[in-house]
Amino acid sequence: MNHTALITGFITYNSAIFLMIAIALISFIVQWRFKSKFKQYAEMGLLSGLSGAEVAQRMLRDNGISNVQVISVEGQLTDHYNPENRTVNLSPDVYHGRSIAAAAVAAHECGHAVQHAKAYAWLSFRSAMVPAINVASTLTQFTLTIGVLLLFFAHNSYVLAIGVAALALVTLFSFITLPVEFDASRRALAWLNNNYNVMQTRQEHEQAKDALWWAAMTYVVAALSALATLLYYAQFLFGRRD
Repeated sequence: MNHTALITGFITYNSAIFLMIAIALISFIVQWRFKSKFKQYAEMGLLSGLSGAEVAQRMLRDNGISNVQVISVEGQLTDHYNPENRTVNLSPDVYHGRSIAAAAVAAHECGHAVQHAKAYAWLSFRSAMVPAINVASTLTQFTLTIGVLLLFFAHNSYVLAIGVAALALVTLFSFITLPVEFDASRRALAWLNNNYNVMQTRQEHEQAKDALWWAAMTYVVAALSALATLLYYAQFLFGRRD
């Protein structure tokens, strides 16, 4: 059995479709659960009364980080850390919010700032991949569909091969994101656990942990979804080239 036949034996059209549908369903459930949890904890006031912005500023200060700015950005669930301009960007609900959810998200984003300050390897690797990922993401937008059509009607697999290679890079990026996100949450929860003046009860800490766990699960299903899509298009490429 040659290499192509071996791959085809593991990747079939029906199994690829089933996997995509299953992951899409799981993704819907996880997204719904995450938003539900975020809404629940956003309605629970933090006993310390600190806003998300104040939590972020304290965490940065406690970690000796003075060159990162905490700012508010428009939108919902738009919170992120930008390593290029060293800013912790918090959505209005998190920046101004004084809830369990606001504190958890703010601390998580600061976890990325701590990663950057400490040259965390996975974050550095992920950041180095960004330019290539931007190109790969653009390529997948037109090479995959066009590539499948060319494969069927012109028996030309080169365009699809480019699309699959680009999609493989995007999928790899999705999986590299996982340790970055989990580690940021770990750093956030460790800091919150050691700061009674921010989260004053064990219950608050457990609720913050629950919120961040469901947020992390959205990245897990996103990575699995990317993998399922990769297998789907790889089935066309390897299953019809002979």
